[in-house]
Amino acid sequence: MLENCQRHHMLLGLGALTGVTILVLIVESRYAAEGPRRREQQFVIENNSTCWRHEKYTVVQECHPCSEFDIVSKSLGVCIHTHYKELLRCQSGEIVTRSCDRVALIEQRNFLKFEILCFIVGALSYLLSYARDRILSRRTYMKIERQLNRVQ
Repeated sequence: MLENCQRHHMLLGLGALTGVTILVLIVESRYAAEGPRRREQQFVIENNSTCWRHEKYTVVQECHPCSEFDIVSKSLGVCIHTHYKELLRCQSGEIVTRSCDRVALIEQRNFLKFEILCFIVGALSYLLSYARDRILSRRTYMKIERQLNRVQ
């Protein structure tokens, strides 16, 4: 069926698929950002306080990776499970460190690297198949030309 499609139809279909993919990614990212937490953290936060569970709080420092020292020495209990932490200030004035999910920026960068790698592999595959098609077409034309020369 693909061999019967014209080039502009194939490009139109590819463009439509790309558009739908981008639309789904946008909708999913907005839902994930606005929606409730997918899972409640089930591990011990820190021995000093969990005031952020029952008080209002502000984020002093966004979610960021723990240092290698914190992970290896286990000096911060929050770094043991996820290797990420954020600093909170509760309404009572207490400053608490809590564990958090992976940093969105790192996830976004990894996803972008994956997309670029997929694009490069796809482009190389296209070029390779295009070159192979040209070689086979040329061999076919040469074979037909030889057969026509024998007949004459």
